[in-house]
Amino acid sequence: MTRDPRIDGYIGKQAEFARPILAWLRERVHAACPDAEETIKWSHPFFTYRGRPLANMAAFKAHAAFGFWDRSDKTGKEGEAMGQLGRIASLDDLPAAAEVEAQVKAAVARMDAGVKPIRAVRAPRPELPVPPELAEALAGDPAASATFDAFPPGCRREYCEWIGEAKRPETRARRAAEAVAWMRDGKRRNWKYEAC
Repeated sequence: MTRDPRIDGYIGKQAEFARPILAWLRERVHAACPDAEETIKWSHPFFTYRGRPLANMAAFKAHAAFGFWDRSDKTGKEGEAMGQLGRIASLDDLPAAAEVEAQVKAAVARMDAGVKPIRAVRAPRPELPVPPELAEALAGDPAASATFDAFPPGCRREYCEWIGEAKRPETRARRAAEAVAWMRDGKRRNWKYEAC
């Protein structure tokens, strides 16, 4: 079992109600999986198993939370807070130690079996209407129009959002002209930030 002193520091900085909850959860993970290692990811205590994410915990103003990376175990409290155990405001809000340890062991068994985490498949976002200023500018420039049509939906959306969110007509017209010039060169909306 590998313990990270940063986790001790994290727990020590939390509100008085959260400290015993986080310490209890930490002990449950290590009791169920002695090979679990600790680290800090996204500013929260994280547990890994054989280098892969296992679970995490966090404390907030009025509650704590705990969840498994693979999200396979459903408790019915997933929507209450981050993780699968819902909002944890006291030790009384936690399931029995044996139950949490069984969940940890089940998550480890899934990892050992090579089961990949289940992630919800998001439906693609619908195409945005092309702002009139951009449509007019593209109609007058076949090269830029061909580039725009060849872009994936996300790239077209970036241009449409950027031009459409401008409040003043002159700003929309200026952005449309700039967009057409960039597209003529085959550039995406955020081309300045792309790796060369």
